[in-house]
Amino acid sequence: MTGHNIIRLEECGSTNSHLAAIAREVPHGTVVVTRSQTAGRGQRGNTWESEPGKNLTFSLLLKPRDITAHDQFYISEAVALGITDTLRRHLENHHVKIKWPNDIYAGDKKICGILIENSLSGNLIGHSIAGIGINVNQRRFNSDAPNPVSAVMLTGNELKLDTLLSDVLTAIDNRLRQPVDMRHHDYLSSLWRRDGGNYRDTASGEEFSAIITGVAPTGHLSLLDSFGNTRVYAFKEVQAII
Repeated sequence: MTGHNIIRLEECGSTNSHLAAIAREVPHGTVVVTRSQTAGRGQRGNTWESEPGKNLTFSLLLKPRDITAHDQFYISEAVALGITDTLRRHLENHHVKIKWPNDIYAGDKKICGILIENSLSGNLIGHSIAGIGINVNQRRFNSDAPNPVSAVMLTGNELKLDTLLSDVLTAIDNRLRQPVDMRHHDYLSSLWRRDGGNYRDTASGEEFSAIITGVAPTGHLSLLDSFGNTRVYAFKEVQAII
């Protein structure tokens, strides 16, 4: 894990919160990883279930140069692709994809959640903290989450967490160095159900079928429904029907 400042904690409420408290004092690439996260946070207040010592729960500090607030989703794309690249090597034939905006799915089951929190400096990103939870060696899930899965449940083989962490960090670094247009193309190509799926408009409750036609630098999703209408949604404004 050359180039990364690794802070290891036996137990932590939230690695994102811990890293946010020290973000100004530590360098780009700092990682906070914990064996047991007691108050892990997901998108929009969701919780993340993780059995101590069985999964990867960590946060990565990124200090990008000259990325505007409008283009902040490019960071999310790099993180999601880096994790997808890594899991695809370990989970061949399990169809690892990115469920917009940045959950990682194996088939129709969620294997990884990502929470990106950005701190602004004027109209630029001052720093970003990527909170990452990857289900690795946990064999049972007890929460009411609808569709969790882990690597060991898919393959029967446990993975070494430190090795997987190193692989993920290297892959994210590689994606951050990739030209933005190529990275965005790869993100779109890796989207779960890109060529068609069923959705629910969370405001109206309307259900419809659509294909994904684009994702903006702000993260907004563009869908083309079966009637030829273009629909644009922010996160939580539309829900995929599984």
